[in-house]
Amino acid sequence: MYSPQRKDFVSLTLGDQYSRSYTNGKHRRQSCWRKWKQLSRLQRSLILFLLAFLFICGILSYPSLTEQWRVTVKAVDRVEAVREAFRHAWKGYKAFAWGHDELKPISKTHGEWFGLGLTLIDALDTMWILGLKDEFAEARKWVETELSFSKNVDVNLFESTIRILGGLLSTYHLTGDTLFLDKAKDIGFRLMPAFKTPSKIPYSDVNIGKGTAHPPRWTTDSTVAEVTSIQLEFRELSRLTQDPQYQNAVEEVTRQVHRLEGKRDGLVPMFINTNSGKFTRRGAFTLGARADSYYEYLLKQWLQGGKKETELLEDYLQAIEGVRKNLLRQTSPSKLTFVGELSNGHLNPKMDHLVCFLPGTLALGAHNGLPADHMDLALQLMETCHQMYAQMETGLSPEIAHFNLQSSNGRDIDVKPADRHNLLRPETVESLFYMYRFTKDSKYRDWGWDILQSFNKYTRVPSGGYTSIGNVRDPVNPAPRDKMESFFLGETLKYLFLLFSDDSELISLDKYIFNTEAHPLPIWPSTS
Repeated sequence: MYSPQRKDFVSLTLGDQYSRSYTNGKHRRQSCWRKWKQLSRLQRSLILFLLAFLFICGILSYPSLTEQWRVTVKAVDRVEAVREAFRHAWKGYKAFAWGHDELKPISKTHGEWFGLGLTLIDALDTMWILGLKDEFAEARKWVETELSFSKNVDVNLFESTIRILGGLLSTYHLTGDTLFLDKAKDIGFRLMPAFKTPSKIPYSDVNIGKGTAHPPRWTTDSTVAEVTSIQLEFRELSRLTQDPQYQNAVEEVTRQVHRLEGKRDGLVPMFINTNSGKFTRRGAFTLGARADSYYEYLLKQWLQGGKKETELLEDYLQAIEGVRKNLLRQTSPSKLTFVGELSNGHLNPKMDHLVCFLPGTLALGAHNGLPADHMDLALQLMETCHQMYAQMETGLSPEIAHFNLQSSNGRDIDVKPADRHNLLRPETVESLFYMYRFTKDSKYRDWGWDILQSFNKYTRVPSGGYTSIGNVRDPVNPAPRDKMESFFLGETLKYLFLLFSDDSELISLDKYIFNTEAHPLPIWPSTS
């Protein structure tokens, strides 16, 4: 049997008004098309050409729009490239070094320094900033269930402060999770025995299980950078806990260094004795290893405290003038500005990659009202740090560069065989981040992108992770060293991400200061 016949349509009858309207529209379209067909081929071609010309002129009259489209696409690609690089590094760490200090990516094992999961703690706030929720969650679980500071182990006061204490404080501020504050209180308290010295200048090493501290076996000296670059973290710990002992300890160090004899136009020697509290081995001045972050923390403490501590500002300004007077030179033939080292009155035209923190620090000061010529110097030094990468065959900077004052081979930069290694350091991309934030000059992003591509080409290990290399001058055999420093995740990739991000409020530089391990800490409210 068949079902009754159905009508699979709807019948609609239009009134005269709507019928006429529809019919008139149809006639108009037909009339326009008829008129177009009546035109000669030449006339139609001229009209189409004119329309195309007007369209192109319209696009060209809004170059900012097209540039915005181009930059947005590029920024999205680059931001995601940093996330991918982090995931690749994390993949190696998770597979071969989980819970340990450092990944050895080539041998697929781990290295230990303090036995406290340095890479994981250093990377916590990076994962949060990059939006890597799954990776952050598994790292948080490790901190909650596995991280213990009740260990009979010696740790370096400076390194554990900037990496562990700084990383935990930063992650607490970004997440509001009190787990990280509780861990910060624990490690901060355990580091305090370092300050129990005759001079109150802290020892370099602390046993966090026994509660004892001591200098290195070979000397009673501490390095100036190490004792003057823990202030941001301990001051913040006091603010959060309302326990003044941490801030009192580090500010006593600051006061002593402020009034010490032995400086040269605001520049400080590299060593200070923990018994006498005086500078030792005077006569050598550098902005590289053992002194670098002293200058950085003068400015950043002043900013952290709301620009109220004038002695910090005075010491910083005097030091920058001391750099200009004693250490600043230009190369031949390209007149690159660099910061050399002074030893007993003799200038050595060498500059550590570590010194490339300085352009960013100068720019940060200028942004906060310090002299405009600080930004001029920042621009010049940023170019030099870029050239330390661009002039190398791998596109990666050596650990130390020597600059030619009178070039005989046409090169501005020479690298000695012992200095050709690259440790995946962050200082140049750190300064690129500051320079882009303050100038919006896209070349700084392009330079950072070149560096990331070189890292991917010469240091990336297929099974996971990145490795430091031994020879930046040899692209065929860059001599992998089988070590991924924790600061590659804690600093280098974080600064690259922030450099490429279009969100200028993501870690606003008017609300946060970065410690020397790239952990953002808040600028104190005016009531603090």
